[in-house]
Amino acid sequence: MEKPTILFVLTNGFADWEYAYIAPALQMGITQEFIGHYQVKTVALTADVVTSAGGLRVIPDYTIDNLPSEYAGVVLVGGMGWLEPCNKAWEDFVLNAIWEGKTVGGICNGASFLASIGALNNVKHTGNGLDQLQQWGYKRYTGEAFFQERQAIHDGGIVTANGTAPLEFCKEYLLELKADTEEEIEGFYQFSKNGLF
Repeated sequence: MEKPTILFVLTNGFADWEYAYIAPALQMGITQEFIGHYQVKTVALTADVVTSAGGLRVIPDYTIDNLPSEYAGVVLVGGMGWLEPCNKAWEDFVLNAIWEGKTVGGICNGASFLASIGALNNVKHTGNGLDQLQQWGYKRYTGEAFFQERQAIHDGGIVTANGTAPLEFCKEYLLELKADTEEEIEGFYQFSKNGLF
């Protein structure tokens, strides 16, 4: 049986640090019971190489035109690429994923993109500040009452974080996905945050 897939959406200039914890935590697992339970795959608009903010070059596993029919979740990795008009093409895919009950996460400008398509109007969420979400969301963002000044949060299948919170984003995504027990996820978070003492 094939492992559940988590799709990482990459735009040009994607932020290297924002997937640094979550991708290996999903791909490798954090405890024996869940080791290798999920597989991480990358998606982009085209099959062309996508270059990160740090210069890493990634050949996407899928494109927007040949996405897998079965997947468990989506991660919108932040970066300045979300400002490019071409990336509005992800709207239908992301809204369908939410409608189908997939775990959808957006960090930094990935969260801002979620605001811009009206995906944060009825769930608790955060991002790079309320002002940015309002600016990106314009008339489609009406979720101000649900905004929280937090590093990361999960609610109703949606996970959001600001760009300084890759570890917190990872924790909240794992919790929403139920990728392990709450105790093990918290232990992984504390170890990654504070190290050994």
